[in-house]
Amino acid sequence: MKNVLKFLLSIQLKRSKFVQQVNGFTLIELLVGLLLAFLVLTPLLAFMVNILSTDQNEQAKASSEQEIQTAVDYIANDLQQAIYIYDKTALTTNSSTTPASSGIQDQIPPVNIAPGCNSSTTTCQPILVFWKRTFLPSAITLSSSTTANTASDTFVYSLVAYYLIKDSNTTWSNAARIARFQISDGVLAASGTTTGTCLPDYPNDTYIKNSSNIIQCPDAGFQRFNLNLASATGLTQKMNSWKATASRAYTQQASVLIDYIDQTSIGSTTLSCPTSTGGSTTTTPSLISGTFMGFYTCVDVANTTAQVFLRGNALARLRTSNFDYSSTNQTYFPTANVRVQGHGYLFAK
Repeated sequence: MKNVLKFLLSIQLKRSKFVQQVNGFTLIELLVGLLLAFLVLTPLLAFMVNILSTDQNEQAKASSEQEIQTAVDYIANDLQQAIYIYDKTALTTNSSTTPASSGIQDQIPPVNIAPGCNSSTTTCQPILVFWKRTFLPSAITLSSSTTANTASDTFVYSLVAYYLIKDSNTTWSNAARIARFQISDGVLAASGTTTGTCLPDYPNDTYIKNSSNIIQCPDAGFQRFNLNLASATGLTQKMNSWKATASRAYTQQASVLIDYIDQTSIGSTTLSCPTSTGGSTTTTPSLISGTFMGFYTCVDVANTTAQVFLRGNALARLRTSNFDYSSTNQTYFPTANVRVQGHGYLFAK
């Protein structure tokens, strides 16, 4: 028995010696391996970081370009229904009892306060303001003794204003943004419709009720323009004499259309409008601009035409500071413009 144990023990000792003969990496070998890995991986990591940064920059530029073009298209579609567009004089002059020297500056936001554009906003400047016809599908519910209830479409007048806004509101970017404000008329009643009144602002008018039996009154503050104003001469004086309903403050929100608009100061930059030819006359449109380069317009009142200029700011998507426009970073500031003539027409003697 002892001999058997000795034999097994000797075999185990030999196997242990054989295993111990398998050596691992030395410390120097490990250090050399780490150094080689560092030399190979560091350039690769730098290359990957550069690719990711470039991709992020390109995505920011692409997003700005798409949004700027979409905003221009939206404004163009809006302007196509315009019947009258206000010039710079109207937007920078307060209302007056004398039509020849009257404007609408104190009748619209921010002077006449509205949610999203009021006196507490650092910058909220009207750049494009016009009257348009707004299409309302199925706005009038019609009843018939022989058929089921049906609905009819109609149009109402609306006052639309586009604003350039720059403030400290953290909901939006540190760049500027464009907001849209609109107030619309109610649906005036016709014979055969269910009617109601919108007192006290419109005691002499009747408005229809919709399918829910709700009177479709004008928006708060809305007042129709008066083309029969005897004291005013010509269409411009009549439209510039428009006043909002004094007894009802605006409740409509100035809703943001697009963010990341270039907030670079106009400063000493000279803006100009191309001449406009309508019929046999050539005129220079009225330039309407705020403090910043991102949004300005050229308005030809006589021809109901406006040219809109937008410039985005993709750098504001990537940085929290130092994102003003310069000749070295101009690729991050996509631009777009469109010239639109309103399809509507107003006639005033």
